[in-house]
Amino acid sequence: MFKRYKEKEQGAQPEKPKAKIIAVCNQKGGCGKTTTAINLSACLAKNGFRVLLLDLDPQAHASLGLGIGVDNLRWTIYDVLIHNVELEKVTVPTAVNNLSIVPANHLLSGAQLELANLLGRESILRINFKKLFLNQHYDYCVIDTAPTLNLVTLNGLAAASHVLIPIQTHYFSLEGMKELFSTIEIVRDRLNPDIRVLGILPTLFDGRMKINQEMLADLREYFSSLVLNTVIRNNSKVIEASRYRRPVIDYAPESKGAKDYLSLAQELGALFEDNAYADTAKT
Repeated sequence: MFKRYKEKEQGAQPEKPKAKIIAVCNQKGGCGKTTTAINLSACLAKNGFRVLLLDLDPQAHASLGLGIGVDNLRWTIYDVLIHNVELEKVTVPTAVNNLSIVPANHLLSGAQLELANLLGRESILRINFKKLFLNQHYDYCVIDTAPTLNLVTLNGLAAASHVLIPIQTHYFSLEGMKELFSTIEIVRDRLNPDIRVLGILPTLFDGRMKINQEMLADLREYFSSLVLNTVIRNNSKVIEASRYRRPVIDYAPESKGAKDYLSLAQELGALFEDNAYADTAKT
């Protein structure tokens, strides 16, 4: 089975990056991936952390969800990956204090083909993070990946320190999970030996529905402690906030949705403070 482990404290440990780089990843659509990326970033920022949200999805929903006009941008993440534009030049502030974003737009759709011809194509983003001196400017970087396992998504995984996997509490949601874990293992073996699965986040949960209750129980039985304690419940205020291009913590701070994402930010913060990481190795 999968497990979360606590790293051994034996002797001097190599210094870990100050910035936690969390790739929010699941190739199955409709799981709340982008909603999680936006609202986790906003809640971390509300807690006083300096946060960078990086939009790696050609649909640009993370950018749009924070009120960024993607059609009028001089540069986007596409220019970082393809034209070697520095991340610092692409980063723009948002209406949320402490939260900046590297936006995307439709041009990112063509990056897959263009990346195929570039040397070191899987590690371009990771190299750019080093150029930005990410650790000096941010406490967290949250990466909203595309719902496909392609070269653009691989760039996000190669740059990340951790992976957060949102999963809808419906049947068939487990489809593709084996492939995702296999991809993470390949990335760890070939590109990024430090990457860890931070946790699996149950989303779109409706406690009134038996199927949701059963699915949550199945997740906890199969993935054990890798499933986070926080559960993101269905909440209309989250949908309304998206319509108005605002995080739910700003739009409806007393709503269930806001409380759930604040709980997620606090739980992840506690995991990092405890020096606890998730491993995909089978026992």
